[in-house]
Amino acid sequence: MNDKEIIAVVGSGTMGNGIAHVSALSGYSVYLVDINNDFLDKAMNIISKNLQKQVDKEVISESKKNDALGSINTTINISDIKGADLVIEAAPESQDIKNKIFSELDSICKPDTILASNTSSISITELSTKTNRPDKIIGMHFMNPVPIMKLVEIINGDKTSKE
Repeated sequence: MNDKEIIAVVGSGTMGNGIAHVSALSGYSVYLVDINNDFLDKAMNIISKNLQKQVDKEVISESKKNDALGSINTTINISDIKGADLVIEAAPESQDIKNKIFSELDSICKPDTILASNTSSISITELSTKTNRPDKIIGMHFMNPVPIMKLVEIINGDKTSKE
């Protein structure tokens, strides 16, 4: 792709598309992953509309909007994110779904990739047991709506490293 750090977001619903939006606007290359292209198309339409609202309110320029949209790649193939530096899971709030995602991410991502969950209620320590990298598992609980609320809570698990 390019030299920019890569952030992948797994789940393109309300929280996932908001996280992809702010990540792209912050200058990262972004992969947005979901289980079907209809979900991804809907997410990209929402991101585009929300970016346009920011242009209309003179929060960002048209050029910044276009750069952000050009930084987002969508995929239904989770293995496409194997090169990500940070993966933020924003799937439905289900322990089983999140466990499966974390196990799969652990098997495909680089050893130094940080895996994060946007969960508000599931134990980060529990999610970390589904991986071989408990020191690189964190919670990143974004506030809704993500493009407006400039706040994210970082949650460590029992084995999350200080780094």
